[in-house]
Amino acid sequence: MINPEDLETVRERSRIEEVVGAYVTLRRGGGGSLTGLCPFHDEKTASFHVTPARGYYHCFGCGEGGDVFDFVQKISNVTFSEAVEYLADRCGVQLRYSDTGTARVEPGLRLRVLEANKAAAEFFVDQLMSASGLPGRQFLDGRGFDKDAAITFGIGFAPSGGHELRDHLRSRGFNDAELVKAGLIREQGWDFFQGRVLWPIRDAGKSVLGFGARKIFDDDRMPAKYLNTPETVVYKKSQVLYGLDLARTNIAKKNQVVIVEGYTDVMACHLSGVDTAVASCGTAFGEEHARLLQRMLGTGEVSGGEVIYTFDGDAAGQAAALKVFKGDHTFGSQTYVAVARNGLDPCDVRLADGEAAVRDLVANREPLYRFVMRNVISGFDLDRADGRLAAVRAAAPLVSSIRDHSLVLGYIRELAKLIGMDPDEVRREVKADQNRRAHQTRPDAHTGGEAEAVAGPETPTPTPTLRSPSPTDRRLEAERGTLQLILRAPELFSDDWNQLKIDDFTDSAYQALFAAVLAAEDGPSSWTQRVLQVNPEPVLEQLVITLAVEPMLRQATASYAAEYAALLRVQTVARAISELKSKLQRTDPTADSVAYNKMFARLVSLESERKVLLAVASGAGS
Repeated sequence: MINPEDLETVRERSRIEEVVGAYVTLRRGGGGSLTGLCPFHDEKTASFHVTPARGYYHCFGCGEGGDVFDFVQKISNVTFSEAVEYLADRCGVQLRYSDTGTARVEPGLRLRVLEANKAAAEFFVDQLMSASGLPGRQFLDGRGFDKDAAITFGIGFAPSGGHELRDHLRSRGFNDAELVKAGLIREQGWDFFQGRVLWPIRDAGKSVLGFGARKIFDDDRMPAKYLNTPETVVYKKSQVLYGLDLARTNIAKKNQVVIVEGYTDVMACHLSGVDTAVASCGTAFGEEHARLLQRMLGTGEVSGGEVIYTFDGDAAGQAAALKVFKGDHTFGSQTYVAVARNGLDPCDVRLADGEAAVRDLVANREPLYRFVMRNVISGFDLDRADGRLAAVRAAAPLVSSIRDHSLVLGYIRELAKLIGMDPDEVRREVKADQNRRAHQTRPDAHTGGEAEAVAGPETPTPTPTLRSPSPTDRRLEAERGTLQLILRAPELFSDDWNQLKIDDFTDSAYQALFAAVLAAEDGPSSWTQRVLQVNPEPVLEQLVITLAVEPMLRQATASYAAEYAALLRVQTVARAISELKSKLQRTDPTADSVAYNKMFARLVSLESERKVLLAVASGAGS
């Protein structure tokens, strides 16, 4: 049991607005209260109130409320005793216990760990400025950081000897057991960090929770480029962000956060004026990080807040963006991505092009969903109809995975614009993907579990080179009718077959047959036999026989042949118009006006040609 007098002392010294303020951005409200977004449920309008005079908090949205102990219990998911111990460490109160015979966490451990971390941080800073710290200073200088920057961010250096930190902290009154629990030395007595540049990782209240260390020597015994403090009573890597101590106030003030990948990127951003930058520490950015930042963003209004991720332009960066996109429901703010055109991270951008370039990198952000979709469809030939269809089918699962259904329609329209397709076509493909997902996740569906439900596109089954086209396929009526006339009355066509080309036919069998027509030579055999001599493919032989005996719609004449050829060419021109419109849809007229104007002129010409051909083709098929 905790001594009641100590309990009251902790309560008096732990001002609730300061404790809550480390997790929630509070703004001055009426009646002496402070307001902010509730950390215990998702909301966009602040309904969470803190009353310093009474020492209580209450949320009018979810009903949560209580004193400072209740808040710590709820926010950290700890027991009452653990909450008291945390606050006692925070305000410097040594708790007294009555003996209950129950094993418990060592009293005052959190406070001792924080004190040891603070002393270690000061030691590392001194070492960086010493003669032995020259390699660390050279490393920082090579990345464009001077002495003032090192001081601002508290950068330090761990000596390579292996016992310097341990011996220093022993002289300051810490024992080895405490230092092991703080993650500063190993159980064998060796310093945890050796021969590395270090960054102190602080919480919003500027207490040092742990360290991140960067390898600078080739003979470093630890293979990892970066090494972080192990999990301790105060350091939980899934709950800490580097730079939060510097960015917290600016995040709330600007309602913006920039998420970068490394410690030097945070430094580069802050030194360049992007003072809302933070980075995860030795782990991927996760949902706990996101929830922490969401509370820092203040109002949480979609129109006001911005979450901006920076990624490398390589495959790993694109994969990270895709992962973030799938978990984007965590934020109520607008989510963006900023990627330098040359693929550099913010630190390298500052080094190569200056601080203004870092500010421009963030200013030229683009919506995350657009970045992800563009990367997904980048591997497809959008100048071809089959390429566009494949692209939309590849991107459809992204749209289907969106949890906020109110956003789906907007994503569909954006995807249609990026690919150059009609939004209705894209909507149909997304709907088809949603139906497939629903089938795969049904209990009676024959699936192999969740992995199968999210598997990639199926490998297409190989098909024969030629297949006999269906005589009832209305999309191929003009191709079939034209070839029927060519086989039965070739004399009705001009020497160049009324300007027909192989590309006017879309079916592979019809293409092969017309290619044989073009290659057929004069001879004693019949016309159809000479055509088949060029390509004796069984499918073509059967197709020629079928076309030779099928009834014709009307008497074969030269005008009838001209009408059919024109109808076929109309369809070719229509496809060209569709392709060109798709390109125009994907082209920014302000960025490439010359190309845009050329395409527009070509479109006008094609429309005119189609009009002429339609006039000739008006009688075909009747």
